[in-house]
Amino acid sequence: MTVTQSPPRPLDDGLPQLRATLEDADGLLLCLDFDGTLAPIVDDPNAAVPTERNREAVASLAAAPSVTTAVVSGRALTDVRERIDGPSIYAGNHGLELARRGTVAVHPIARKRAARVDRVCSVLEDSLASIPNCRIENKRLTGTVHVRSVPPADEQTVRRLTREAVDRFGGDALEISPGKRILEIGPDVPWGKGQAVELIAADVSPETVVVYIGDDVTDESAFRAVEPDGIGVRVGNDDPSSASYRVQAPADVAAFLSWLGATGTGLVE
Repeated sequence: MTVTQSPPRPLDDGLPQLRATLEDADGLLLCLDFDGTLAPIVDDPNAAVPTERNREAVASLAAAPSVTTAVVSGRALTDVRERIDGPSIYAGNHGLELARRGTVAVHPIARKRAARVDRVCSVLEDSLASIPNCRIENKRLTGTVHVRSVPPADEQTVRRLTREAVDRFGGDALEISPGKRILEIGPDVPWGKGQAVELIAADVSPETVVVYIGDDVTDESAFRAVEPDGIGVRVGNDDPSSASYRVQAPADVAAFLSWLGATGTGLVE
């Protein structure tokens, strides 16, 4: 079935509907992407940190009894947990790793194919070494080829060599997924952020409203998972999306999270 997408509305236009949705709920499940959502996108992924306002807002919401907070990121689980404190649930590697209730679950097929991801990343470290500013990130279960700072003339070479390496050493076991100036390499399994959010939501009351905020192509499955009963908020421009609403940047995410803390939590209590 083809899903028709339309440009998300500005979030400010949706606040009356959001108020009504929260008033009908008995709790809030807040799921947040990290890069481009809590933290501005930067050339060096190792330098990414949440804005101070986002850090404070997440900590405040995580302490609210009516709110369950989760971070759902493409970063490795250990990486993203070090970058933002407070949430009770973390999903890393696009949901292939899930930390909740004191345990960490890893997708079994992803675990089995981790050696192939490692092999592909090693090959790309060599084959792309001559490309200026191209960075290979081995996240164990997945790998990322960062092309944000690669000269435009070299981008096609990066994409070609990445495809050749995945075809040769991954075969049908691995796939390449697009993102914002990145190529994601991971197991070819029907699992992503959307499935992780559905799993997280299954642990809360059916009367809980689920809000998901993210900025990238990989967040679209999560928007589909929460809409239309929940609220999807896309960070960025007005390109078509499965999210109903949008904000421009992490600074606007902070403003929305602050509103949730000051007003939204009172509506569900």
